[in-house]
Amino acid sequence: SDVANGGGSWGSRPPSPKTPLTLREEGARVGIGSSGGEEKVQAGRAVLPSDDPLDQPDFNSVDYINSIFPTEQSLSSIDDVLNGMECKIHSIDNEIRMVVRGQTNVDQDGRAALEEAQHVISELFVHIHDIKVKAEQSEEMVKEITRDIKQLDCAKRNLTASITTLNHLHMLVGGVDSLLILTKKRLYGEIVMPLQAVMEVMKHFQSYSNIPQVKHLSDQVNQIHLELAHQISGDFREAFSGPNAKHFTPNKQLAEACLVVSILDSKVKRDLLKWFIGLQLSEYCHLFQENQDSAWLDKIDRRYAWLKRHLLEFEDKFGLMFPPDWAVSERITVEFCNITRMELSKLMAKRRSDIDVKLLLFVIQRTSNFENLLSRRFTGITLEDVDGSSLKSKINQCFEPYLNIYIESLDKFVQDSKQQHSPSNFNTVQPEGSNVILSSCADLFVFYKKCMVQCTQLSTGQPMLGLTTTFQKYLREYAIKLLQNNLPNILTTAEYCLETTHQLEVKLKEKVDINLKDNINLSQEQDIFHKYTINLKYI
Repeated sequence: SDVANGGGSWGSRPPSPKTPLTLREEGARVGIGSSGGEEKVQAGRAVLPSDDPLDQPDFNSVDYINSIFPTEQSLSSIDDVLNGMECKIHSIDNEIRMVVRGQTNVDQDGRAALEEAQHVISELFVHIHDIKVKAEQSEEMVKEITRDIKQLDCAKRNLTASITTLNHLHMLVGGVDSLLILTKKRLYGEIVMPLQAVMEVMKHFQSYSNIPQVKHLSDQVNQIHLELAHQISGDFREAFSGPNAKHFTPNKQLAEACLVVSILDSKVKRDLLKWFIGLQLSEYCHLFQENQDSAWLDKIDRRYAWLKRHLLEFEDKFGLMFPPDWAVSERITVEFCNITRMELSKLMAKRRSDIDVKLLLFVIQRTSNFENLLSRRFTGITLEDVDGSSLKSKINQCFEPYLNIYIESLDKFVQDSKQQHSPSNFNTVQPEGSNVILSSCADLFVFYKKCMVQCTQLSTGQPMLGLTTTFQKYLREYAIKLLQNNLPNILTTAEYCLETTHQLEVKLKEKVDINLKDNINLSQEQDIFHKYTINLKYI
C-alpha cells in the first residue's frame, strides 16, 4: 500500500520520462475535459467501445496500480510492467504517425480524384453537347422526311379523290344515258337501281355544282326525275281513268313504276296517291251526296258497308300492285272518314230540326262500332304526318256540336220521371227509421252513372260539362224537395248522397278532357247534403 501511495524507497527507481498518461490525464492535457471535449469522448466510446481500464470514464490511478501490484512481492515485476507499457506507448506512437501520414496521402489522393472528376465532367459535357447537336440534326432530318411523307400523303389523297371523282363522273354520265333510254322505253323495273345509284352519286358532286359540266349533268338528272314523274302519272291515269279503264288489270309495269315513285321526290308520291284515292272514292261521293236519300243519318250503315265492300275489292284486285309501305287501303279509309265527317256536318247543319236523341244515339253508336273496327284493322301510320289523330275519332267528331240534344233529353227525362218520385209518395211508402236509404236515391245515382258512361262514349269534351250541369241541377232539387220533406227519417239517405256525390265528382273529373277538369265542381251540392246530415244528427 505504501508503494501504491507513492511511498517507500526500496527497490524503486525514478519513473521513466516516457511513462504514459491515462486517457483522462491526456484528455485534460489536450482540453478534452471541457464540455465539448467530453461530448467527443462520449461519441468516441459509442463508435469504438473498449474494455481497457484506462479508457473507462471512472478511471482511478490508485486503484489501477493496486490492481497491477496487489502485494509487495508483486513489485518485483515492476520492470516488466514498465517495459510493456513503454512498448505499448511506442506502438501507439507508430500508429499515430502512420495515421497522420495516411491522412496526408488521403488529402493528396482526394485532390487528384477531384481533378479527375472535373476532367471527366468536362468530357461528359462535351459528349452531351455533341449528342444535343446530333439530336437537333436528327430532328431536322425527321422534319424533312415527315414533310416529304405529308406531301406524299396529300398527293395520295388528292389522287384517290380524283380517281373516285372520275369514277363517279363516269358512273354519272353512263347512268344518265341509261336512264334516258330506259325512261323512253318505260322499263321501270330496270330504272330503279340506276336511278338510286345516280342520286347517290349526285350527292358527291354537290360541292362541284359551279362546274358547267357537272351542272349540266345535274340538270339532266332533274329533268329525268320530272319526266319520270309526269310519265308514270300519265300511265296511272291512262290505266285507271282512260278509255280502257274498265278492262284494266294490274300489271308488272305499274307495280315497278310504284318502286320508281318511291325513289323520286315525296311530292310525286303524295300527288299520285291523292289523285288515286280521290278516284277510288268518287263513286262514294256520288252515291251519298246530300240530295240522296241514302245520305241521311238513319242510313249511316250503308256508308260503312260501302267502304268495307270497296276495300275488299280493292285489296283483292290492286293490293299487290302497291308497295306495302304505301298503306293505300289505310289512306283510302282515312280520306273516306274525312269526307264522311265533312258531308255529315254539312247535312246535319241543314237538317238540325230532324235530329232527335234517338237518331243521334243510333248514329253515334254505329259510328263508334265502325271506328273501333278500323282502329283494329289499321295501324294509323298514315295519320302521323297529318294531324296526329286516330281513326277512332275521325268521324264521331262531327256529332259533338249536337250532343246538347242528348243532354236536353236527359233533362226532360228527369223532369218526366220526377212525378213518380214525389215527396208525398215517399212519405207514405218509406218505413220509419234513420237507417233506411230511399229507393229513389239509389235509382238517381244509378241513372247518373249510366248517363256518364254513355256520354263518355260520345264525347269527353264540352258535352261532359253540360251533363255535369244537369247533374248539379237535379241533385240540388232532390236534396231540397225530397230530403227536406222526409225529415227526420232520412239520415242514412243524406249520408249516402253526400258520399256518392263526391264519388260522382271524382269520376267526372277522370272522364272529362284534362283541360276541362277544373270546370267540374260539385262542392255546393255536397254542402247541401252535409248540412242535412249535421242537422239530422241533432234532431
